[in-house]
Amino acid sequence: MAGKLYLPELDLTCAVCCEIFKDPVVLKCSHSFCASCLQQYWSRQRRNRDCPLCRTQSVDDPVPSLTLKNLCESYTHESEEPEETAEELPGEPGELCPHHGERLKLYCLSDKVPICVVCHTSRKHKQHECCPVSEAIVDVKEKMKSTLSSLQEKREAFDKMKKNYEDTVTYIQVQARFVERRTHEEFEKLHDFLHAEENARMEALKREEEQKSEEMKQKVEEIERKMASVSESIRVLEEEIALEGISVLHNSKRTLLSADCPVEDPVMPPGALIDVAKHVGSMMFYVWEKMHKIAKYTPVTLDPNTAAPWLILSDDLTSVCDSDEKQKLPDNPERFDPDTGVLGSEGFTSGRRTWDVNVGDNTAWVVGVAKESVQRKEKVSSVQKNGYLCVYFYHKMYFAGTSPLTRLNLKRNPQKIRVQLDCDKGKVSFYDAHNNTHIYTFKQAITEKVFPYFWVGCQQCPLTVEPMEVALSVIESAT
Repeated sequence: MAGKLYLPELDLTCAVCCEIFKDPVVLKCSHSFCASCLQQYWSRQRRNRDCPLCRTQSVDDPVPSLTLKNLCESYTHESEEPEETAEELPGEPGELCPHHGERLKLYCLSDKVPICVVCHTSRKHKQHECCPVSEAIVDVKEKMKSTLSSLQEKREAFDKMKKNYEDTVTYIQVQARFVERRTHEEFEKLHDFLHAEENARMEALKREEEQKSEEMKQKVEEIERKMASVSESIRVLEEEIALEGISVLHNSKRTLLSADCPVEDPVMPPGALIDVAKHVGSMMFYVWEKMHKIAKYTPVTLDPNTAAPWLILSDDLTSVCDSDEKQKLPDNPERFDPDTGVLGSEGFTSGRRTWDVNVGDNTAWVVGVAKESVQRKEKVSSVQKNGYLCVYFYHKMYFAGTSPLTRLNLKRNPQKIRVQLDCDKGKVSFYDAHNNTHIYTFKQAITEKVFPYFWVGCQQCPLTVEPMEVALSVIESAT
């Protein structure tokens, strides 16, 4: 008992095998080792014999240490019975080094594998940084928990996007029903003569609805497959984390590599919604082209897929006003949110276009054009440096959207604003449509597609795109 009390176990432990000395011998440098451990160490060196600790060369044979042997035997005999029993039990599967038969007490941080003390002094791991397996188990489990948390967050993101896709499928059907209703209203005015045209449009709508609904359903299925893959990785990690002891380390490298496989973040693709403007915009005009009769034509059709959730658009997509209630709409990339803006459905890069906007008594509006690349998911000022060429009416004052704003002094309050876009000359001009009085002109090269732009902050009076009078004349040949 005295040996155990006055000598700590560390002083009775061989530095090579990390066990209590067996047949200890002492070198000239005063360091002691098991006789067999020292001989094994020297046999692996294949050079002059040196001390495993201080590397001092040993010319003389090691001397047996009887005193140290007695202390070790006394310490072993006085150990508690459960501890002796535990020492005698064979190691768990995977706890012994397959090369040296020693216990795996160290973890190689370079190769990420458990090793024994003899491995640590071998050529393969000699210069590698190691730590005790108990510390390695804690570190690996922490990495696994971090990976598990990341995968769980990714699964939540997938689940959220899946719900978004499913809501989009539902909204596509709502859009399709809206297009059907508008189409029927227009075609009822044309009676039986237009029945064939109506059927043709219904078929086009049905194909687009099926195509885009199928695309969204495929997205849902893709998300489900990715979720299943992530769930499987989570399951494997949870099973690995539940293991105890050194068995956690054997498959940890492969498990973590498998779990760290990059999974692409889910995004809503552009163009997912039905192109409502194509079906509804200026419908009678395009039918009229086939009938050679006068029809209503609106030069700009508002694109509901770009409209902010607070905006209310008319069924014919020619007018817009603000509201207090935010509608539940898909957060597709084309949509303005939170800014209360909406674009026309058609963009331009060349040619000349003109349209009139009835502003009436609207108390807060912005009218003009916007580049296709404008920021739609952040609230930014609709001025020239941000990609807008517009005029404002706000706080009973008129401005041109320069940076900073240019105050406009108008002699009368226009009820209709005429927008004249000349892409080839790089000009956007604004006029009072009542008497064609010039208001302001932007001069800027059109280097990308621009769209008619409308911003409204008034609920009582909408902004309305005025229809144009279009007639078809017959030129008779001279006789």
